[in-house]
Amino acid sequence: MTKSSEGATVVALLADPDAPTEVAQRIARRLPDRLARRSGEERQFDVTVVSEPITAGAAEDPPTVMRRIMERANGEDWDIVVALTDLPLHSHGRKLVVDLSYEYSLALLSLPSLGGWRQETRALRAVEKAVLSLAGRRDAEAEEETRGAPPQRPFDEPLAPVRPDPFVEDESADLRYITGGPRGNMRVLVGMVRANRPWRLVPGLSKGLAAALATGAVATVNGVIWSLAVTLSTPRLVIAMVGSVALMTGWLIVDAHLWHRKSEVSPEAWKRAVLYNASTVLTVGIGVLVCYVGLLVINLAWAYFILTGQVFTMFARTPLRAGEYLTLAWLVASVATVGGALGSSLESDEAIRAAAYSKREQQRRERLQKHRGD
Repeated sequence: MTKSSEGATVVALLADPDAPTEVAQRIARRLPDRLARRSGEERQFDVTVVSEPITAGAAEDPPTVMRRIMERANGEDWDIVVALTDLPLHSHGRKLVVDLSYEYSLALLSLPSLGGWRQETRALRAVEKAVLSLAGRRDAEAEEETRGAPPQRPFDEPLAPVRPDPFVEDESADLRYITGGPRGNMRVLVGMVRANRPWRLVPGLSKGLAAALATGAVATVNGVIWSLAVTLSTPRLVIAMVGSVALMTGWLIVDAHLWHRKSEVSPEAWKRAVLYNASTVLTVGIGVLVCYVGLLVINLAWAYFILTGQVFTMFARTPLRAGEYLTLAWLVASVATVGGALGSSLESDEAIRAAAYSKREQQRRERLQKHRGD
């Protein structure tokens, strides 16, 4: 990495493909002006985005990733490099937020540790703090004013629950921030679910959705379903909804082999497996719930179009009113979801993984499967 002594400071955002690259591109539009204002000097920043894989798998430790970033930065005309990944990284059993190397002007940021809400805003703040800290350190060392001084702590102001973490001397980072505890673990979990984009499950399960729509269309004109809809209480309809969503979620996870198994026996491996499995259940569950809501709306529209009050009253012995339309569509959505679970058996495992996970998560799981196969 070459280091410029005059002109604009070149900042490279080295991002994993897919979601991290999209975040980096949006950040890059706002970052130069924010850095120029916050630096307190007449200083310019040029920000460039480079999209390429920087992490290879779940078992990869932060020092390995930092060394890969160093090797990638060698020979480039970059003053500062900030790497962004959507995979959770672990440091001695804790979740990594950011690594800073003042010697090499590098930073590594794990996006899931920033959570799922306002992630882009938090990522912008984190990248901004990292760049300003690294740039300030380089300037101080160039002027030989603070040699031997302890590293600055750019994240000491509230970015809770982020805190500094001690690390072994042979690691490549000068300063590391981690997150932990119930709040930190929940933030990482929500960040992982967001990276998987569970709403993409809807168009990804074409055969399952076709089976669900067909089941719903038939159930909507079934007299037995009409009678059940007007006699079932709200708690029973809720139980039917929860049961159908849980059934399809479990079926997709089992049928497509989405459950993460430990590759080694250790407390850290167990915690990592719990984290990945929890993210899988939430990702698939949210995706199935989105499908359920879609089926409910479609079935409601279909019932309004196809049913007549006279025929409905003949079978259900109840007038066809707005409440009857809603309860019928609700029950049919539960029945259709079960039909969709059976129809999803026709989907390939690869299609379900592509619908349930981000590209990087798919690659990580493929590497783990190959590793177990070896």
